Order: sequence, then C-alpha cells, then structure tokens
Amino acid sequence: MDARIAHLWRHPIKGHGVEAIERTDLIVGQTMPWDRVWAIAHDAARIGAGTVEWVSCVNFGRGARTAALMAIRARTDEPSGRVTLTHPQRPEITVDPDDAGDAARLVAWVTPLCDPARVLPAFVVRAARQGMTDSDWPSVSILNLASLAELGARLGRSLAMERFRGNVWLDGLDPWAEFDLIGREITLGGARLRVRERITRCRATAVDPETGLPDVDTLGALDSGWGHKDFGIFAEVIAAGTVAVGDRARA
Repeated sequence: MDARIAHLWRHPIKGHGVEAIERTDLIVGQTMPWDRVWAIAHDAARIGAGTVEWVSCVNFGRGARTAALMAIRARTDEPSGRVTLTHPQRPEITVDPDDAGDAARLVAWVTPLCDPARVLPAFVVRAARQGMTDSDWPSVSILNLASLAELGARLGRSLAMERFRGNVWLDGLDPWAEFDLIGREITLGGARLRVRERITRCRATAVDPETGLPDVDTLGALDSGWGHKDFGIFAEVIAAGTVAVGDRARA
C-alpha cells in the first residue's frame, strides 16, 4: 500500500457533530485526541451519570436512532475544552461539556431534535481513558475514498464522508483494498497502527449529513453489491506520531 491521507475528522461528542482537522498526534493505546471524548446518555441508558469507562453505543444518542443528529457540526477549542455545535434547525451553542450547567444546556439544545415518543437525551458522560468509539478497545477508524466512490456509483449519487464518521480517509487505494490490511501494520504519517477488524455499519449512514434526513439505502447497497454491511477498518495505535493531511500512508 502506498496512499496518502486525504482527510482527518474527529467527533468530540459521540454522535453529535463532525469536525475536520488538518493534523493530530496519535498516542499508543488511545483513540484520536478529542474524538468521542463525551457522549450524551439517553433516559433509558443502563449507566449512571458518573460513568467514565467505555460502554456500548446503545446507551447514547446517535444517528442510527435519531437521524437529525447527523446534521450537527462541531468546532473544538482545545485550550478551553469548549465545543461549538451548529445544526440547520438549532441556534449555535458553545459549551464546556465538563461543566454541569453547560452539560444541562447541551441536553436541552439537542432534545428538540429527538422524537419525543422515543428515548430522550438525559445527561453527559466523559470517557476517562479511551473515547466512546463503537469498538470496546481504543480504535482509530480508517476509510477509503475509492470505496466511497464505488458505493456512491452503485447508489447513483455522490456520498458525503460525514455519513461514515471516520477518523482517517485515504486516497490512492483500489476500492475495498482497505480490507486486505486486516492483521497488518501500517504507517500513517509519523504513527504506526495495527489494523484489527472491519467496521460493520448501521442506519446512520443512510442519513444526509446536510439535512439530517434519511435519503439512501447504504446498507442495502452494501449487502446487494458486496454481500456485507462493512465500510472501513478499525486500527490500534502501536507507535505514537503526528498525522497530517497530505502525509503518506504505507503498509
């Protein structure tokens, strides 16, 4: 493999906003810095307000359950730890999710986007040692622009990267070549990672991230076209280093 890093994304509040970045410092045994640091638990979650360890995504608000959340964008001010969120249906809000008052404002801000007949946002939790990714180990997700283009071609339209909530997007691979990296070590910029598994997708990928409305059957297209519902790969950081847009990706 000889590709390049085309895009980097992080998601400071799980399921509530995507943020493009130019560079980051990957750390051994950790998720991408500022990725899924916080999550918003719903009122049926089987966790307490003080939860800091990793727990399953079923406890949190997310696009698979509430499509409108997919249209949230985020900006993180790292020195202050404050996050600004925007949405086409809501006023802009800036919060420190670690502050109790701001956390309550955040819950109130997102509640109108949710179906009142289903679970509703209840409280904010912060991950202590690893981000609240969909894997139960500290993962960085890696996706392939060529696979995105091929899936879009099958659906007859272009697809936004934001549907798939990835961290690293690679350019220069053949479609689906990322799956051949399972079990191998790769270098991204100055960091080294071990690729562990595919990412099986959910209904959130069917939602237009500009509008927050479902518009295509991504899961059906994956299944009918390739016999699975996987898109992207999870990897673990095994050697720390800086990763930036434009860096080489090698195996």
